[in-house]
Amino acid sequence: MTGIPEKPNLIDERLHLATGFHESERDWIVRRLATLGPRLRSFDAVQVDLEISLKERDGPGQQVTLECWIRRSPRLHLVATSYAHELAVALNEVRNGLLRQIDDAKTRTEPRSNRALRHPQTTAELP
Repeated sequence: MTGIPEKPNLIDERLHLATGFHESERDWIVRRLATLGPRLRSFDAVQVDLEISLKERDGPGQQVTLECWIRRSPRLHLVATSYAHELAVALNEVRNGLLRQIDDAKTRTEPRSNRALRHPQTTAELP
């Protein structure tokens, strides 16, 4: 087992490198963010857009921001930010932050967590 996913890499397909990152860093960034893939697979790939940006590289105010847009109803815009000085640590922090937000969003919208979606006919009867 090689650990290489058989399906196309959703992160590689949908990630846009914005300000501060070089195209030569793309593979390294995609590998760092790879664990987002399984969480995002519950959405159609065309529904997901990712963008990562870096401000003040190697400076005291270095900031990495990872944004995720999921086109569904309601549309989701998730943002994770890290101020870690080491770039690898910052990428891990934004990845983990986005993972938590995706999990929270799924929990809020899944029928098992929402009585109105589970039992639409009985909620209309409630006062």
